[in-house]
Amino acid sequence: MQRPVTKTKRIKRGCRCLASAICATLMWADAGAETLNYAQALSLSLQRDPRIAEKNHLVDVAQAQEREVDGNAGLRVDFNSFLGLAPAVRGGLFANADCGNGVVCTNRTDRYSIAQGVSPWTYAQISIVKPVLTFGKIAHFREAARGQTQVKQGDVRLQRAEIAMDVAKAYYGHLAARDAHAFLDDVRKTVANAVDKVDRWLKEGSGDVAQSDVYALQTGLALVEKYLAQTRGLEAIGMEGLRTLTGLSAPAELALADARLQRVALPALDISALQAQAMDKRPEFGQLDAGLHARRALVAANKAGHYPNVYVGVAGMFSYSLRRDRLDNPYITDSFNDYGGTPLVGVQWQWQPGVVSAKVAQAEGELNALIDKAALARQGIPFQVAEAAHQVRAAYEASGKSEEGARAARRWMITAYADFDAGLDKPEKVLTALQGYVLAQTDYLQSVFEYNMAVVKLQQSVGDYE
Repeated sequence: MQRPVTKTKRIKRGCRCLASAICATLMWADAGAETLNYAQALSLSLQRDPRIAEKNHLVDVAQAQEREVDGNAGLRVDFNSFLGLAPAVRGGLFANADCGNGVVCTNRTDRYSIAQGVSPWTYAQISIVKPVLTFGKIAHFREAARGQTQVKQGDVRLQRAEIAMDVAKAYYGHLAARDAHAFLDDVRKTVANAVDKVDRWLKEGSGDVAQSDVYALQTGLALVEKYLAQTRGLEAIGMEGLRTLTGLSAPAELALADARLQRVALPALDISALQAQAMDKRPEFGQLDAGLHARRALVAANKAGHYPNVYVGVAGMFSYSLRRDRLDNPYITDSFNDYGGTPLVGVQWQWQPGVVSAKVAQAEGELNALIDKAALARQGIPFQVAEAAHQVRAAYEASGKSEEGARAARRWMITAYADFDAGLDKPEKVLTALQGYVLAQTDYLQSVFEYNMAVVKLQQSVGDYE
């Protein structure tokens, strides 16, 4: 009793390995029945995934910031207008109209009086100016905004690479689960037949079997059925994930073009060439260069904050009160009835030395951090590419050997069952052979899954996904 139960634990460990290999994190959903290969599934996902649309909208935001900076270099119009009430006034400058010629002129005291009623008051003021000299503020901020746009465009490419990894997990994970389902179903039938046969032999009193053999086989059968149920779940999860990633609706029938899980073609593994490709195509390098350029521009722009802005333009005003007499004295301003305009040249200067210096120090600190990050990327990415290439080579060789082992294990199982069926071997040997087959086949599917994912990771590390 004890020995067969111990061996069935190996089935459990093997199936756990399969489950960990094909458990893919999947997300999102639309309509139609499709038969897709991996390339088609990837293409649909890259077209329809809302995460890419989100990143593109952030690119739009950065481009709008560029336009905002350019707008600061253009015309600025300030306009203010209102309609109000003012005290009505009739008469001249003095209270007594006949003053002069020996008569003392008395100043009026009814400035705020509404004894004569009120008058509608229309007022408008406008100025149109354009900066002509900002000591580099606008130019540097424009460069910084352009760099930010390039960083956001790089984020779009990184998001596409992440989606490609999700699609690979879903696609190859579903195939691995489907193949596991098929071979575990085959094992289940074989074990069920063995249970029936041993049970019949016991009833007939024929064959070299005992009741413990039935229990051992029933234990193995229960475990296989348990992992069959789990595998069916993983298979369904993989399919739902593909529907979501490709934008197909959940009820749609989606079939994969591949009949079973197979190794993808082995890519060229010239590490020097792959590293050179990564240095040329990886979006992180473009983002770092753009970020460095933007940070330098921000440092320069903040330093320019020590200097004023020079502008040119025109300004004018108009004020009119219907029931007030106009005062045409060049030395006295009549704010209720007046108009005028002038071209102008001006200087605007708002200087806070402590604030400007602090902003410069912040920008310089961020620039230095980005410089160190760029140095780290130039060291780390070539290693990342080399690591991915070595993993592909190792996974390819391992999956080949694992395939040989799976084939041998299947022959072992078939031979052992044939001997058992002929009454030449005890059920214990059949159970041992079945355990070996489950472990070997599980290891093979896991090895192929890991190899295919390693190839996708290599493509990602050299910037292949545009």
